[in-house]
Amino acid sequence: MGPTFRRPSAAGQKETTLNIFVGNLPFSTDGAQLEELFSPHGAVSSATVITDRETGRSRGFGFVEMDDDAGRVAIEALNGADFGGRPLTVNEARPRN
Repeated sequence: MGPTFRRPSAAGQKETTLNIFVGNLPFSTDGAQLEELFSPHGAVSSATVITDRETGRSRGFGFVEMDDDAGRVAIEALNGADFGGRPLTVNEARPRN
């Protein structure tokens, strides 16, 4: 199972956030488009497309953080879905080693 981050909510309760890996993105995709893709499934805490340090070009993958329950729904709905003519790979992110 991937990393799970806890952030305090406004009511002081613990809220579980799921970090989601999104692969096979079209190279033209930016963070705003990634957030727009996931937002119908729940509130998005962050959406980041990973870029090459030297060229600034997209590396074709990114990460989205969402509430745990909404994130699991989004993974189920979007894994294999067509986005910009490419089938997305969407799953729970694994921790970096």
